[in-house]
Amino acid sequence: METTSLGKSGSERSEKDGSSGSSSGAGSEERGSFEYFGCVYHLGVNSIGREYCHLRFLFIRGKYVEMYKRNPHESPGIQPIRKGVVGPTLMVEEIGRRKVNRGDVYVLRFYNRLDETKKGEIACATAGEARKWMDAFDHAKQQAEYELSRRGSARNKLNMETEINLEGHRHKVRRYAHGLRNLIRIGQGPETLLRQSSDLGSSVRPDRYGERDSGDVVEAHEWKCVRTINGVRIFEDVADSKSGKGVLVKSVGVVDATADTVFEVILNVERHQRYEWDMLTGDLELLDSYDGHYDVVYGIFDPKYLTRWHSKRDFIFSRQWFHGQDGTYTILQFPTVHKKKPPRSGYRRTKINPSTWEVRSLNTPMDSNAPRCLVTQMLEIHSSHWLGWKKNHFSKFEKSVPYAILCQVAGIKEYIEANPAFKHESATTVVHSKMCDVSMSIGEYEDAEMQDEFYDAIADDSSSSEDEESSNGEHEKKEMKVKLKNVSWAITSLALHRTSAPDANKELNPTVTPVIINPLQFQGSLHRGKDDTDANCWTSPSGMGFMIRGKTYLKDNSKVMGGDPLLKLIAVDWFKVDERIDNIALHPKCLVQSEVGKKIPFILVINLQVPAKPNYSLVLYYAADRPIKQRSLLARFVDGNDMFRDARFKLIPSIVEGYWMVKRAVGTKACLLGKAVTCKYFRQDNFLEIDVDIGSSSVARSVIGLVLGYVTSIVVDLAILIEAKEEAELPEYILGTVRLNKLRPDSAVHLEA
Repeated sequence: METTSLGKSGSERSEKDGSSGSSSGAGSEERGSFEYFGCVYHLGVNSIGREYCHLRFLFIRGKYVEMYKRNPHESPGIQPIRKGVVGPTLMVEEIGRRKVNRGDVYVLRFYNRLDETKKGEIACATAGEARKWMDAFDHAKQQAEYELSRRGSARNKLNMETEINLEGHRHKVRRYAHGLRNLIRIGQGPETLLRQSSDLGSSVRPDRYGERDSGDVVEAHEWKCVRTINGVRIFEDVADSKSGKGVLVKSVGVVDATADTVFEVILNVERHQRYEWDMLTGDLELLDSYDGHYDVVYGIFDPKYLTRWHSKRDFIFSRQWFHGQDGTYTILQFPTVHKKKPPRSGYRRTKINPSTWEVRSLNTPMDSNAPRCLVTQMLEIHSSHWLGWKKNHFSKFEKSVPYAILCQVAGIKEYIEANPAFKHESATTVVHSKMCDVSMSIGEYEDAEMQDEFYDAIADDSSSSEDEESSNGEHEKKEMKVKLKNVSWAITSLALHRTSAPDANKELNPTVTPVIINPLQFQGSLHRGKDDTDANCWTSPSGMGFMIRGKTYLKDNSKVMGGDPLLKLIAVDWFKVDERIDNIALHPKCLVQSEVGKKIPFILVINLQVPAKPNYSLVLYYAADRPIKQRSLLARFVDGNDMFRDARFKLIPSIVEGYWMVKRAVGTKACLLGKAVTCKYFRQDNFLEIDVDIGSSSVARSVIGLVLGYVTSIVVDLAILIEAKEEAELPEYILGTVRLNKLRPDSAVHLEA
């Protein structure tokens, strides 16, 4: 085992003992063990109702978790104040950004899936660290499940062990949040939290923030570089320039800092810092914050630097941000109104152009530890204004608000370049992480390919290929792997001609005569579309719009277009419900309970539970014409345990038609639903039902809330599949697809519980 310590006082040592010599170690002879440890803030409410925030040292070894008041490596003999195991039912949810005693932190909530009254919270300095702690707890869950699968007696042992309790009920709280307050006093703001925060180490997951694109997609956009400002390129989408619609423009630059750092700089409203890089929105005031992923800000600016007019302007816009499972940050900015800030005397209220930020990490050269990230800012400009500026050789464009927005990437690039502390923040953290060589013999427990765990749809929106070339052209690894995302368009076009059609005999019983499934026999509450012009309907497209793992994926990471789905979509229900409904397949009005439904060999029921007022359930019914073949991947998923299902079940979204900012929010990345939201599985008779609680994640709630605002004008494709991790499971195949065409919420049929 090798221990890596990040920080000025860090050191390296090697240990041969996989359990680290600790009685609480979770070492497995066959599998090895891992350790994560670092500083976090423990949040809670004491018995008299007062909130507290304590700096604590968290230690994860295998499936065991311990919490200390101080670093046990620096204070030998200190005993943990809390300890326990991470069981398979422990859930970790990213709550988002929260202000705690004048400092911004990122909160994780823990709860038991079977008993949500057992819950607790910890906080981290950055969203990136919060994501790494989520990965650490996910590893601990996998360790627990692995031990259960290897030794039958381990299940009784795990049931006897106490699950970690992070619920906050402590009595001594007079020193409320002193740790956080002192850090802010000593430093220069919340950024100083980085010096005692938990960077769980790129050495544990060297590919976690590797160089990668934002999608294996065939673009409908055609990006053309039209200007270069201080090393930042400005692109125009020329694919649809004659449509009369708004023109999409973006600025792209490589910044020598971590994605976490750039994200914090963008969100920070501190005036003196913004004055150093932001010529437009330097004077900002935070008005409101919601759900940890959404806020509203008010700002003023003096237009004399932009136009010949000297009347002062003010504006209000909302910011909504997401931290993707692949590590990419996305920030959406919309003009809005707010009751706290009516029009101000002496100021002219201005609408800032809708825009988005995207910040994703890049790999660094082999001989350098300097972090780098690609920063993209995109906005929509009225076509007449843009064309007018181009005809005048951009003479007036440089005096416009859109130009000032596009210059923000260059401002951040120069600001960080002039402040070396930002470029070395990761080196000043006092952090430790440890991991031994882990040799996993069972493929379903492997989770070491994070950058390839999420792949893309062939959609109408993505980042440009030029972006990829900017990063890929500068870095080369010694162990070269031909990846679709890193090769030229010529090779990409060849790959796109290959498809992966499912081998039905591999997943379904070949000895049974297929039954005839007549779609006309099944009627859901949402009708089947007749053609692409039909609205408020569904169809079932082919899988050729989605990129999936090919036969040689484990050798060269190549992906191919999906083929026709294995299962047939026979009906869709669009329900309106008073409260979230699980096990909907047992409802008397459900298709599964009909006489014709009971004759189908197997039905996969996907119940997408949409949080809103009222709540909705979008229920998809996929049918197989033969029983499932024993010991196939599909059989292991259908009849397996929840841990395996959570680690394999994916959904790939693709907004085919709709507002460009909705496309940016949804993206084309596949999502492991069991890790993003709470999924419940119900196996009975001839069906498996998966209840997907979208409201269980604040990030998912935020995204679906945005989508519902435009749902009547968007067309979305979804693909579901089981991830293949072993050579025998390749190539992947698509289980089922659905296209939802401009749904109307008012058409949902009310369903009684």
